Amino acid sequence: MWKEIYADLHIHIGRTQNGRAVKITGSNNLTLTNILETATSRKGLDLIGIIDCQSPEVLDEIEQLVREQKAIELPEGGVRFKKTTLILGSEIEIYDANCHGPIHVLCYMPSIIKMKQFSDWMRPLQKNIHLSSQRMYCDGRVLQQKVHELGGLFIPAHVFTPFKSLFGKGVKKSLTEVFDPDLIDAIELGLSSDTTMVNGINELARYSFVTNSDAHSLGKLAREYQKMKVMDANFEELKKVLHQQDGRMITANYGLNPLLGKYYETVCVNCGEQILNDDYLRCPQCGKEQLIKGVAKRIRELSDAEYEEIQRPPYIHQIPLDFIPGIGPKTIEKLLNAFGTEMNILHNTTFEEIKKIIPENLAKRFMIAKSGEMKIVGGGGGQYGKLDSL
Repeated sequence: MWKEIYADLHIHIGRTQNGRAVKITGSNNLTLTNILETATSRKGLDLIGIIDCQSPEVLDEIEQLVREQKAIELPEGGVRFKKTTLILGSEIEIYDANCHGPIHVLCYMPSIIKMKQFSDWMRPLQKNIHLSSQRMYCDGRVLQQKVHELGGLFIPAHVFTPFKSLFGKGVKKSLTEVFDPDLIDAIELGLSSDTTMVNGINELARYSFVTNSDAHSLGKLAREYQKMKVMDANFEELKKVLHQQDGRMITANYGLNPLLGKYYETVCVNCGEQILNDDYLRCPQCGKEQLIKGVAKRIRELSDAEYEEIQRPPYIHQIPLDFIPGIGPKTIEKLLNAFGTEMNILHNTTFEEIKKIIPENLAKRFMIAKSGEMKIVGGGGGQYGKLDSL
């Protein structure tokens, strides 16, 4: 029987200290268990990817959950915790002889044992296996080959952001400068771009696009995500989804309006002026040449003059609850108590239902944000865009 599930595949565990994973307690901290609890009971996510699973401490915690029968490892890949399946992932920073700048990539493994093997292989190629997004000292194609040898998935991360991404600074024009195109399983767009913006880049036409939160806090889980048509939430189904096999597919991408992203517009480092004209090589305000190139400009540079329009799933601009002016933690808690999960609130509630729980003016604001009609001041240079407070 077909299912439609919600998936967010790029979630970070809390910071590390002195090369060791910090063990933090408390319901608001970004530990493995807290992520799983939040994903299943508050966010309504069916599939999540945690990208620090190469760390021995994280692997130990996953195995402990399985030993204590709080989670089970699935034969088809992944670890099921209550209603949510964990996909074991690792975010790696590549900067080899072919790169013009560092590139972040996401590598996912089907099982605990495969992630252990991957972690052991990485140890001599990294300075510290315990850190998140640690730079790996090897060729990008070698990494791709190892991931696929272990039955894993390889996805370049937030590919257009100006720092530490494939097209931000990693390559001049083509992904083939660094990677084997046949060993890429999908492309992660990042918060400052969407499907419409990217449609003109011909070499990306063959890949599925994924939209993920890149969450560094519990509240940011499901900031972006995708809806998938599958038979169940596990690694093998995810693999088929990304390659559109046997009827599996992404049926919708949900993400911020790119204007809300931190790197949408080009910004002057010196004075913070947004540079909306692509022809400017220096800031028209202060005259400095240090500009942080916006994602919108970079995509225009990469787009082909002639391209075939690709039919893709709808990309739905959706604003998370904590982005909406006036809706804070207490209001969100009221909504969760009434409607169960954030997915249910965002997808299934009506204005009449919402205004019974929160003041009518906030309910109207929520509906305007939900409809995508709220005015936005574009972000850039590391600052998020802003919603009109109405």
